[in-house]
Amino acid sequence: MLLAAPRGFCAGVEMAIKALAWMVRAFEPPVYCYHEIVHNRLVVDRFRDLGVVFVDDIADVPEGAPLMLSAHGSAPEVVRAAASQGGYVVNAVCPLVTKVHHEVKVRAGKGYSIVYVGHAGHDEAVGTMAVAPDDIHLVESEADVEALPITDHPVALLAQTTLSHHDWADVLEATRQRFPGLWMPGRSDLCFATTNRQSALVQIAERCDAVVVIGSANSSNTVALEKVARAAGCPRVLRVNDPQELPDDLTGVVGVTAGASAPEELVRSVIDRLGPVDGVEEVAYTAEAEYFPPPRELRELLGAISTVASLALAAPVSAPATADRELAASEVLAGLRA
Repeated sequence: MLLAAPRGFCAGVEMAIKALAWMVRAFEPPVYCYHEIVHNRLVVDRFRDLGVVFVDDIADVPEGAPLMLSAHGSAPEVVRAAASQGGYVVNAVCPLVTKVHHEVKVRAGKGYSIVYVGHAGHDEAVGTMAVAPDDIHLVESEADVEALPITDHPVALLAQTTLSHHDWADVLEATRQRFPGLWMPGRSDLCFATTNRQSALVQIAERCDAVVVIGSANSSNTVALEKVARAAGCPRVLRVNDPQELPDDLTGVVGVTAGASAPEELVRSVIDRLGPVDGVEEVAYTAEAEYFPPPRELRELLGAISTVASLALAAPVSAPATADRELAASEVLAGLRA
């Protein structure tokens, strides 16, 4: 077995899962979450078992209830509605998605027509499009680019952070040909973790008789990994939610990776189920050291809890987030089963 590295949780998912775990500990259930915190069935089910209620409409959140906004980013009107419902609100949006929202707002304010490469209906795309709905056009293919209306405005190209290299490259070239003066951000909108996981998979895919991609079907970056493995020439590519979905006929060299929303415990259970007779070779493409701290609202809450506890005990008390950087979200998630 060849095990790709990096794989699994990215920095944004790490932040969001730990943030929701702190909220579950800080408030009596139910705690509400707008959309799935991340696109992974095991993660969502585990929080649901602890009393987290996932909703697709802020109107479904009772007045005054604690609420988290998911890592994928929310439309501005959703953020405003969340604040107005009177409860404690934590926005766990990934900072890389926030960057794209800011780019949309700035470009629209400067009179640009924005071409946004993304998947229609995906939570991240919906939230980003809502930042400047009158100035942005969603495209998924070269044909979509050709169908864009003629415009006298300058054109900017932005993207959903979880796309595959292939999706981005083809549409980028088509957009450049259609709009020669195209503006793009100095740094790609594609998430570094998405890029790293795809590059790590390419590094092993050519050596594999089959590749297993662990993650949910509604996870854009997981689906992108499937595409990358096929484009790299691997003859058999499987996406599974868990080891129970694995077939019994996998032979030869099997590669394993996981989408950015899939916990390491799923990777370990897949390895155990496959039981490679010649062992596991981890193939490292790069090491990731990126860290996103807990959302500001949560840091303030934990700081207040620490202050109150210190006053009550007449001694310093550290808030749980003090060692947040050293604590892996997979460990936090595994602990939530207790």
